Amino acid sequence: MFDKGLTAFMIIATSLVMLMTPGLAFFYGGLSCKKNILNIMMQSFVSLGITSLLWISIGYTMCFSGDLAHGTDFSGIIGNFDKAFLHGITAYTPHSADRNFPEFIFIAYQMMFAIITPALITGAFINRVTFKSYIIFLIFWQIFVYYPFVHMIWGGGILAQWGVLDFAGGITVHATAGFAALASVLFVGKRAEQGDGPNNIPLVAIGTALLWFGWYGFNAGSELNVDAITAQAFLNTDIAASASAVTWLIIEWTTGKKKPTFIGLMTGAVAGLATITPAAGYVSLDSALFFGLLAGVVCYLAVKFVEYKGWDDALDVWGVHGVGGVLGTLLLGFFGSLAVNPHGAQGILNGGSPVFFLKQLTAIILASAWGFVFTLAMLKTINVLVPVKVKLADELQGLDLVFHGEVARRQ
Repeated sequence: MFDKGLTAFMIIATSLVMLMTPGLAFFYGGLSCKKNILNIMMQSFVSLGITSLLWISIGYTMCFSGDLAHGTDFSGIIGNFDKAFLHGITAYTPHSADRNFPEFIFIAYQMMFAIITPALITGAFINRVTFKSYIIFLIFWQIFVYYPFVHMIWGGGILAQWGVLDFAGGITVHATAGFAALASVLFVGKRAEQGDGPNNIPLVAIGTALLWFGWYGFNAGSELNVDAITAQAFLNTDIAASASAVTWLIIEWTTGKKKPTFIGLMTGAVAGLATITPAAGYVSLDSALFFGLLAGVVCYLAVKFVEYKGWDDALDVWGVHGVGGVLGTLLLGFFGSLAVNPHGAQGILNGGSPVFFLKQLTAIILASAWGFVFTLAMLKTINVLVPVKVKLADELQGLDLVFHGEVARRQ
């Protein structure tokens, strides 16, 4: 018999994480220009379909079969193919001996992470990438970037055996996607038109609300249990998001145009959410507050740095997700607490060894570098087969009409 309470909780958490992808679509759709609303939203929604099929066939087995400790994976980097097409798994198969809920739910839960991760990248190259090339990118980026890091950290691979911690995806999701976004920006160059600004700020607000709401499933659900750590991760998530949102608002209010913008408030919240993600179940509430305050400052400065460099990261993917994921992963090396989670690690500020911090640093450098380098190489390879960057005339006309034959709203 499965634990009915835990099973119900994991179904809810899975549903919350699924909701994040439509939330991301609304968030990006509201921030885009009027001619490209559907194109950027479709890039998120199409991941729901394609990634689900890919996950069921090869993704889950590449991430969660075999492990380095038993010599049953490929050098601790990627899983084997024992569970391809979910071979040997039924509705009655438990997740594990100490997690008494159906493995099917765990499959679905992790699938939702796989769906949103490449979709995060799309905000960086909005208006500039052909839909065909994006589909190819969506598939191969997961296979060669996302799946290996999930296995290495969450699937019993080499980084897990080494002692690297990532509670809910600071390394596997935000760092890999954020630095892939930066690589894509450098490859495709600037947009022809950049002055339009957000087309629908209330739509951005709806997207932010769905992301924030879904993030409770993203972080609290990653405990894969209902216990004190689940509650800790849940509240840490909200504290960090709130602190970062208010910090970003204050910075905007006191510098530059000296106006508190709604977009700034919402961007700050997402920065805080990304930053607390790797540490949500490993740090105390006061640490989560500090994570949020620092996220508001550091991610804001990262966005301004991108502007200074002239990189056209349209929706601040690198500055918010990439930098947030790196920041949270490194802060865990300082603020991790075994008093909060005995399965975590003791950070430097809690009397722990600097060795744990150095492991976190090494892992985040590896993930960021591989996400960047592979993305750049893959886009160059795809461009040989299918044009990656849209034609100037198509960009000026708008990708909604050119690629999809539809418009978001009639004038």
